[in-house]
Parts: sequence; C-alpha cells; structure tokens
Amino acid sequence: MSTAHNPGAKAPATMSTGKLAVAWALVGVPLAYGIYQTLTRVAALFG
Repeated sequence: MSTAHNPGAKAPATMSTGKLAVAWALVGVPLAYGIYQTLTRVAALFG
C-alpha cells in the first residue's frame, strides 16, 4: 500500500451545519407530511 501524495485526489467536502439542516428540512418536511397523510387515510379506511 502506497502512502504517496495523489495530486488528483479531492479534499473531503465540508458543509456547514445550517446548510445541512436546510437540506434535511427540504426532504424531511414533505416526507413527514406524506407519511402523516397516508396514516390518517389508512386509519379512516380501516377505522
């Protein structure tokens, strides 16, 4: 295994906490709403 420097390798990407929270919110909020809607309709169907 070589420990030589690889000039073509990219440094790991870093993302701020705020951007990460916004990204999760953009995905999580509609997902949570969809799950809520599904569960309420299933409860009405079988309840």
